Amino acid sequence: MNRRVFTRMFVVLEYAMSSHLTSPPLPPTPSIAIVGAGLGGLTLARVLHVNGISATIYEAETSPNARAQGGLLDLHEYNGQLGLKAAGLHDEFLALALPGEDAKRVADRHGVLLLDKPGEASTAKPEVDRGALRQLLIESLPTDAIRWGHKLARTRCLAGGQHQLVFTDGSTTSADLLVGADGAWSRVRPLVSAAKPSYTGTAFIETHLVDGATRYKASANTIGSGTLMAVEPGKGILAHRHANGNLHTYVALNKPEAWIGAIDFSQSAVALHHIAKEFEGWAPQLRALVTDSDTEPVVRLIHALPVDHRWARIPGVTLLGDAAHLMSPFAGEGANLAIYDGAELGHALRDHPGDIEAALTAYETALFPRSASFASQTAWNHQRFFGDDAPQGVVALFTTH
Repeated sequence: MNRRVFTRMFVVLEYAMSSHLTSPPLPPTPSIAIVGAGLGGLTLARVLHVNGISATIYEAETSPNARAQGGLLDLHEYNGQLGLKAAGLHDEFLALALPGEDAKRVADRHGVLLLDKPGEASTAKPEVDRGALRQLLIESLPTDAIRWGHKLARTRCLAGGQHQLVFTDGSTTSADLLVGADGAWSRVRPLVSAAKPSYTGTAFIETHLVDGATRYKASANTIGSGTLMAVEPGKGILAHRHANGNLHTYVALNKPEAWIGAIDFSQSAVALHHIAKEFEGWAPQLRALVTDSDTEPVVRLIHALPVDHRWARIPGVTLLGDAAHLMSPFAGEGANLAIYDGAELGHALRDHPGDIEAALTAYETALFPRSASFASQTAWNHQRFFGDDAPQGVVALFTTH
């Protein structure tokens, strides 16, 4: 082979290798900041992680155990469980599920049972401890994925859809994508929406009886093995019996905020005695769930965003969970939707590499009608619980479903 031919072959080979056989450059990896280490934000971070995309969660709480995480929730197979499957944690979730604790009872003020649905062994919507599920998600992430003790103070829009986050300790960071997973009173929401949660008119007063199954046998027997809903127009006692014998109660009252605010709940016995006046004539085993508590009662005013809450596309920022669609708990969808939102946003970012806006458009296009549907259902259920036809309306609600 002469030198000229050899040189020409070498040039052709070099061109082929450089122009045809090498991979195109990968799109730059965006920086993703998630505000809030609740179930939704954690699911998003986990789904991104299993798809090779890094993200950082900024959480105001100083540690995973800084506060109690609430009671039980039921994870639905059509949304919450799908999110956990996307996170690769479904089997681990099933190991945490509490079979039989999804039993439901409805009673009147006299403790007379109007509906008694035993617990099921089905995995369609098993109960799980919220704290245990959150811990599972936390442990599934790299140890440096969550920045504890980072309470967001304010945000600032930067060029190109970026946002700067300023925390109360004075530290700052910036991100190509900012996700508000920071709950009802989101500090990220004002970037995209002027909507604020409004009081629904219902307040919960949370109480606990440790080893109530032994110490308050009549109350425990009325509750059964799962949840009891004793309701009438404008009020109710919603109680759950845990497998360890503890009794966890939400005393529900339709009252103005000012009425609730006038009660000094730091004086537990006095406050509960005042609340118990609203339940005069109710069965003693039900009133005991109101008058007695081994912990200081906690007031939870139920707020909600507008049923059809949505926002115009704002570059580089979006919301999930309660930050996007806060609703009352009367369909049991809040945690389920947060988990599902996190998974869906993670998949959208995976499916649109290098194009955050395309990912957010796809995510929000599906998010808005889905949220509105569940928010409408929840608002309707709320009315059934404490409306003029209670408790029969609640019986009809659970008989239908």
